[in-house]
Amino acid sequence: MKVGIIGLPQSGKMTLFEILTGNPRKEGHPITKATPGSADILDTRFDALVSMYGPEKEARARVDLMLLPKMEQENIAKGDVFRDIADVDAICHVVRAFEDESVYHVDGSVDALRDIDMVNAELLIHDQIFVEKRIERLEKALKKIKDETQQKELEFMRRMLAHLETESPLRLMTIDADEESLIRSYPFITRKEMVLALNIGEDDIGENHITDAVTERCENQRMKAMQVSAKVESEISMLDTDEEKSEFMEDLGITEMALEILTRLCLEALGLVSFFTVGTDEVRQWLVRQNSPAPVAAGVIHSDLQRGFIRAEVMKYEDLMEHGSEAALKKVGKMYLNGKDYIVEDGDLLNIRFKV
Repeated sequence: MKVGIIGLPQSGKMTLFEILTGNPRKEGHPITKATPGSADILDTRFDALVSMYGPEKEARARVDLMLLPKMEQENIAKGDVFRDIADVDAICHVVRAFEDESVYHVDGSVDALRDIDMVNAELLIHDQIFVEKRIERLEKALKKIKDETQQKELEFMRRMLAHLETESPLRLMTIDADEESLIRSYPFITRKEMVLALNIGEDDIGENHITDAVTERCENQRMKAMQVSAKVESEISMLDTDEEKSEFMEDLGITEMALEILTRLCLEALGLVSFFTVGTDEVRQWLVRQNSPAPVAAGVIHSDLQRGFIRAEVMKYEDLMEHGSEAALKKVGKMYLNGKDYIVEDGDLLNIRFKV
């Protein structure tokens, strides 16, 4: 899973990126090109499993992060930021929602809704220009040689253009498998899932009025929203011990850190679920698409497991926590053997039986 972080100048996206990755930027180093990073996905279930099994090794699933250049006119005109966005699975748009007279705003005032609409408009324009150019090329090509596939694509592109002209992102458009094959390699931006990270001030922690204000846009454009105070979380990240961090968070009313919220929302948006493999040797978290059958999940672990899949031994996380051990689960008949048709659910603990 790769998430691209975008935002207007002074929105706090650099601070958020540093918090998420734990990689501070070198002083004075400008964001002129995409900056890669990665972070462990935080999941309290993983922590509980590690405590239960005490493994020699532990491995969380990870998310790749990409800090993209500022959404300002120069970068938009060059188009570099759009090429970088095309390479990610989801977009995290950091939106300034904090007041601070010492930090300028490119438009002179803080207005989260205005900034959301402005950035979304730029992304829509990018896709619209691409579609218009593609239509023009297809029309020229079809005047020379009639081609059934190109004719289908032209008709589809005209539908896409009509959709974009209603100021609706392409992620709202129903696209079937045949149409998907026509555009698989195209750099459409508004097909990406979008998470809004509303960067609030310390005084707004625990309040929901800013998130409530963007609810309608989120519903209309299939976006998810979260609140984070990047400045406060940056201060928390610099504390020495987990105990100090927990106390500081409790005092401020912060129940979840930004990374935990962001990754959860991105997993939901991308239709991914977590499953686990457990033992005293290793506890590991894996990601797979929702509604995946057991052999597909096995293939995430190793291709040999999918190729030689026999069955999956399945434990439910909630059952294991309730009964306290694998032995106890076996006694109550809650350790299940499932075949190739079993659909893996979020939180499943899998042991794959296979033969190659």
